[in-house]
Amino acid sequence: MEIGSSPVSSCSREHKKIYQEWFSLADSDGDGRITGPDAIKFFGMSNLSRPELKQVWAIADSKRQGFLGFNEFVSAMQLVALAQVGHEITQYTLHNADLSSLNTPVMEGLDILLAKSKPSPKKADPDLDVGYQPQAPSTVQWFSSKSAKKIPLSSVTSIIDGLKRLYIEKLKPLEVTYRFNDFVSPLLTNSDFDAKPMVMLLGQYSTGKTTFIKHLLRSNYPGAHIGPEPTTDRFVVVMSGPDERSIPGNTIAVQADMPYSGLTMFGTAFLSKFECSQMPHPLLEHITFVDTPGVLSGEKQRTQRSYDFTGVTSWFAAKCDLILLLFDPHKLDISDEFKRVIASLRGHDDKIRVVLNKADQVDTQQLMRVYGALMWSLGKVLNTPEVVRVYIGSFNDKPVNEAAVGPLGKELFEREQDDLLSDLKDIPKKACDRRINEFVKRARAAKIHAYIVSHLRKEMPAMMGKAKVQQRLIDNLEEEFAKVQREYHLPIGDFPNVDHFREVLGGYSIDKFEKLKPKMIQAVDDMLGYDIPELLKSFRNPYE
Repeated sequence: MEIGSSPVSSCSREHKKIYQEWFSLADSDGDGRITGPDAIKFFGMSNLSRPELKQVWAIADSKRQGFLGFNEFVSAMQLVALAQVGHEITQYTLHNADLSSLNTPVMEGLDILLAKSKPSPKKADPDLDVGYQPQAPSTVQWFSSKSAKKIPLSSVTSIIDGLKRLYIEKLKPLEVTYRFNDFVSPLLTNSDFDAKPMVMLLGQYSTGKTTFIKHLLRSNYPGAHIGPEPTTDRFVVVMSGPDERSIPGNTIAVQADMPYSGLTMFGTAFLSKFECSQMPHPLLEHITFVDTPGVLSGEKQRTQRSYDFTGVTSWFAAKCDLILLLFDPHKLDISDEFKRVIASLRGHDDKIRVVLNKADQVDTQQLMRVYGALMWSLGKVLNTPEVVRVYIGSFNDKPVNEAAVGPLGKELFEREQDDLLSDLKDIPKKACDRRINEFVKRARAAKIHAYIVSHLRKEMPAMMGKAKVQQRLIDNLEEEFAKVQREYHLPIGDFPNVDHFREVLGGYSIDKFEKLKPKMIQAVDDMLGYDIPELLKSFRNPYE
């Protein structure tokens, strides 16, 4: 099955109508989401055993969101139907069975329930919208309303909703009090939580970044430029949309439903070099790609960039789920700017994958030497003891140059390409886990930031000599960090970059900062130690 395709697409119009009716019945509160309790009631009519239903839920909710939307519900029903005719319940069965000839599952007592339920209002024709999905209650007002301090637990119907609630009630007050948004990262918005997983491509010019996206989409995205010279001169977000169009950066940065408002901090010079390309594509319904300008070499990066290139890549790195560093056999040198870009990915090492592209341009013996040289170059830049994963291949639409690499090389490239595609396929499945991981990381960073800021405030005199003391604190920031670390027993690796912190701190009067508020710190500790584990427990597989 193609990456990005869904079993619901092979469903007949008649079956979609039936499943739509079943979905409306199973969705007890009409919010477009079937949660664990709804599923236990409805799926029980299939008469499958508990272990079988546990497997059905695990495959249907592969993204681990804690609920089933309409598409996932259809997948679950198809799995139930396959199990009832004797098939094994696996992802492979679902993706390889002839679903077009599959009947709907037998659900005992469902006809009586359907007859009792009132006729539902007229809905959209499912053929016009394959992914028919009633709209889940909007959570946008949680972020905009000042009175929305307490959000009822009943309005939380997914893990992501739960994280939004915890953020607004417990983490955001701490961030606002100690100005975390000015020092580290802008405050989160509703769209930051709901954004699709992102994959960023980085590399020197002409290493095949845009061609790589074209290869995956099997078509050019709007505004794509490909050539041997530095062609992509801007950051381009390639995402799903109803039609093919390009949206300028200034427009995209102010759209509330897009997670790019934080980019306004890089100024108009950057926003004029940023755009969004939208096009309808099944893969883009699950993943958003970030195409970047080729990293320059020599002095060019300092004289020709009118914005903070490294800062922008660092901002995207924090939001992305996967970062692909592209090299080609003839451009293995890592320039100064590329070194700085890779250094700015610190803390996101688990997201980095390396792609040695255009590998069919050299023969097998040369490829072996090129691979060795690449690993040697990376070893000096990526300061990790582990070996980074390198995919070797030729990611474009041309057939592999078998004359250069031979049949063994062709087989190697195909296997490497399959590995990379399976890595990309896993991204939507891991997206929810990644959100939780990033949220916990952010909470820890906010807590350490609060400790640092309140410690600096405590060191300030009440009356005389404030300017002198502030300058001394800024100059000796490393020592102050060490004091905070010793006092609260914090891991030194979690502390922010000293130089960046010093730069931002210079624009503030330290005596205007807040003193430490233990209640706020306790609220975040409770969130990490109790609320998040409870949230995950309440939205786990209902058959566990």
